[in-house]
Amino acid sequence: MPKTPHTKGPDETLSLLADPYRFISRQCQRLGANAFESRFLLKKTTCLKGAKAAEIFYDTTRFMREGAMPAAIQKTLLGQGGVQGLDGGTHRHRKQMFMSLMTPERVRALAQLFEAEWRRAVPGWTRKGEIVFYDELHEPLTRAVCAWAGVPLTDDEASNRAGELRALFDAAGSASPRHLWSRLARRRVDAWAARIIEDIRAGSIGSGSETAAYAIAWHRDRHDGLLSPHVAAVELVNVLRPTVAIAVYITFVAHALQTCSGIRAALAQEPDYAELFVQEVRRFYPFFPAVVARARQDFEWEGMAFPEGRQVMLDLYGSNHDAATWADPQEFRPERFRAWDEDSFNFIPQGGGDHYLGHRCPGEWIVLAIMKVAAHLLVNAMRYDVPDQDLSIDFARLPALPKSGFVMRSVHMGG
Repeated sequence: MPKTPHTKGPDETLSLLADPYRFISRQCQRLGANAFESRFLLKKTTCLKGAKAAEIFYDTTRFMREGAMPAAIQKTLLGQGGVQGLDGGTHRHRKQMFMSLMTPERVRALAQLFEAEWRRAVPGWTRKGEIVFYDELHEPLTRAVCAWAGVPLTDDEASNRAGELRALFDAAGSASPRHLWSRLARRRVDAWAARIIEDIRAGSIGSGSETAAYAIAWHRDRHDGLLSPHVAAVELVNVLRPTVAIAVYITFVAHALQTCSGIRAALAQEPDYAELFVQEVRRFYPFFPAVVARARQDFEWEGMAFPEGRQVMLDLYGSNHDAATWADPQEFRPERFRAWDEDSFNFIPQGGGDHYLGHRCPGEWIVLAIMKVAAHLLVNAMRYDVPDQDLSIDFARLPALPKSGFVMRSVHMGG
């Protein structure tokens, strides 16, 4: 068996934290391979990149998710007991609940609610004179997804809940005290969501039968039992949090419109261009850097040994910029998606494989619909100025964002 490439240092945790989106792909380039071994937090880890690697990574006969995600991420971003950490039939059964919420009608309904909340927010942005666009997006997204999911939310609590949901993804990966805020926010959000679940079951909240809150509250596991209030709360937050996190992609929609020539004109002139554009935003810009699994059993692949229990990390950002799949991957070129073969492993901004059977994010259709709404409003229904600012991407931040957060001035409706 050929010798497996490996990184130089005894532990690469600090290097990974310093450049979480590009560390793996840069090591792959240095080593001349799409797989290598390293250590993170002293734990031996195999890192993978590319479509072939994604296909093996999402093979559930070889890899499992249970116990794979670091505890810090479980206690902030994902919550404990949720669908992301399940395997086999238990995972498929729970995943089906989420997939049942993703009908075209329900996805359109959420997109329409978001557009209404965006329009509702704009007068406040106008009065401020200058806004940081990323910061302003979380509350409209929170209001929209709570209304859609059947989660009661008063005007007085909307801002606080938006801040807590934001903290679950915006501060989870921080090495600063912001991570502690993310943990506190997790406890608060889980307790709030658990009360909602219990109120639905008690009949004191009349959440419609088509809503996420109702579906989760009354979901029965493979043994015909209801989920515990805590686990049901985690799953409800798994609907709310990812929707609020679309603020990252919407900020990059605005960034692409500002920095890439010809995009506005193409969106205004070609009805089908929005689909190409939002897909390229998801490919080109950083969102979640990598995903983690564990080897279910001993096996070999591409001359590499994967012992049972081995931690394995798949590079999402690097795979979406893999020159073996994408010509000129560092160029923003929406037209490339006219010829995309819709392979479920070569384009993995939110995971790979089958939505129903694997761990690919069930909310991709929601992400696309909301990004299209944002592109439409920014191009056709709003006017704003973009002052001089640092629009370079901060790749050391999790999630990565323009360093300025994307500042706008003189925002008003009117296309």
